[in-house]
Amino acid sequence: MSLHDRVAGDPWWRNAVVYQVYPRSFADSDGDGVGDLRGIIQRLDHLDDLGIDVLWLSPIYPSPQDDNGYDISDYRGVDPVFGDLETLDELIADVHRRGMRIVLDLVVNHTSDEHPWFEESRSGLDSPKRDWYWWRPPRLGHRGGEPGAEPTNWEGFFSGSTWEFDEASGEYFLHLFSRKQPDLNWEHPAVRSAVYDMMRWWLDRGIDGFRMDVINLISKDPALPDGPVAPGRSLGDGSAAYLGRERVHSLLREMHREVFTDRTEHILTIGEMPGVRIDQAADHTDPASNELDMVFQFEHVGADHGPGGKWDLGSGGLREAIDVLCRWQDGLADRGWNSLYWNNHDQPRVVSRFGDPERWRDSATALATVLHLQRGTPFVYQGEEIGMTNTPFASVDELRDIESLRFLDDAAGLSAAEALGRVHRMGRDNARTPMQWDASPGAGFSSGTPWIGVTPDRAGISVAEQRTDPTSVLAHYRRLIALRHDEPLVTDGRFRRITTDAPDLLVFTREGEHDAALLVIANLSSEHIEVGESLATAEGDWELVLSNLDPGDWMTRLRPWEAVVARRVVAGDDGTT
Repeated sequence: MSLHDRVAGDPWWRNAVVYQVYPRSFADSDGDGVGDLRGIIQRLDHLDDLGIDVLWLSPIYPSPQDDNGYDISDYRGVDPVFGDLETLDELIADVHRRGMRIVLDLVVNHTSDEHPWFEESRSGLDSPKRDWYWWRPPRLGHRGGEPGAEPTNWEGFFSGSTWEFDEASGEYFLHLFSRKQPDLNWEHPAVRSAVYDMMRWWLDRGIDGFRMDVINLISKDPALPDGPVAPGRSLGDGSAAYLGRERVHSLLREMHREVFTDRTEHILTIGEMPGVRIDQAADHTDPASNELDMVFQFEHVGADHGPGGKWDLGSGGLREAIDVLCRWQDGLADRGWNSLYWNNHDQPRVVSRFGDPERWRDSATALATVLHLQRGTPFVYQGEEIGMTNTPFASVDELRDIESLRFLDDAAGLSAAEALGRVHRMGRDNARTPMQWDASPGAGFSSGTPWIGVTPDRAGISVAEQRTDPTSVLAHYRRLIALRHDEPLVTDGRFRRITTDAPDLLVFTREGEHDAALLVIANLSSEHIEVGESLATAEGDWELVLSNLDPGDWMTRLRPWEAVVARRVVAGDDGTT
């Protein structure tokens, strides 16, 4: 069953699988070392073969590339490094011809400081666009530019103050991220109107929806109060004034009304929401709310973070991440919808993060199985389907990510080796190395020198090497996606986790009407696990549907990283099974 065969009234995206392309690193068609739109067009057969329903592109707009395109200088164009609008139109048409849809990244919490809106805003205190951004004078009793003169004590996501002093006007502008990413003032009606007009323009051009970058940060408390300062820190946490405020609901409802009215049957809206709670996500994705179709939450990918955040490596890991995912399954069971992901452009590779390098293939396929069989819409990040791994960057010179570089500049108390080791484990560049199409020196990504180095240790990890291998990671992803399309229980079945005594054994069912059910059992460890007693509550007879290893005695004992999917044998009305 394809997404086009769903029951009338059932949203098509519940049955869909989304594939994220990071254009800079996906496929380079002209040999300049940077991926481009023409390269994506040339590789669409791969997505088609995989069974993908939706292509999501990370930003392709004109940008100074301070944050790899998330600093946009023109919302209605294509950066020349990627191509032009005509090539994008060709990509849209080719995607639609294949029965797929295409989603763009929408980055409207902030723009580039080189966007015409901001250039006009900073032109003077009397600029008609001055209030399109957050401008404030220096703190009372201080001169602009001196330490402590910032309007608030907030610390930014990329370290340092969230305020940048503008010499010409004598005021500061707010930027939660890079100083080249000033935050838009969503309280200004003209800002919202301009954003909505831009979104309609893209939809009219053929785009099928948006993934909305940090969309729960768009509302700020106009008072911009100081935040609490943690022990040992010099700057405060201002998140209470900008993270997930109640006002976001009314802004998203207005966006829905102004942009998506009469289009909702055909589009997909995904809200990236750091720090979002389950109850908030349910409100945002409840169809009655008219806000979003699904949100990206970050709780499970924070399971291995310490108290100080991602660079403070914690004691948690896969067990904790699984517990979080299951809690979100229960929390959105009756209202709302889950997005399911292990990887994206901001996360290290899951097989390196939570898997076993000695059992690379088995752990990659087990992790995929337990994610794709949950209730929600799964997202595949480029290279995940072949088990791409983290990259052991040899030096700082090999890094490109602004977040990692700023962490290394500010890694007080750590040796250079310790700091680089944390970047090896958690840095975003792990996800941004070139897509591995073949075993050639350039990995089939480019005939030139790639903008970031190709992962050196990649024997067997390429599309060409795995394409015809029925035991490959790629083949397993194909089977998982086909099962979602063919088996309604994967989309619609109720999720029920079965408690076990083995901490690394995950067992859950997807249950439907008339005792129909799928059973998922996975050993998420590198040891054998006895499973017999753990299945006592999984009543019935089961037939194997899918396994990531050659079928063994899976009802009794699971081998390391073995994951199986079985279907309950249900008697028919005539007594047959």
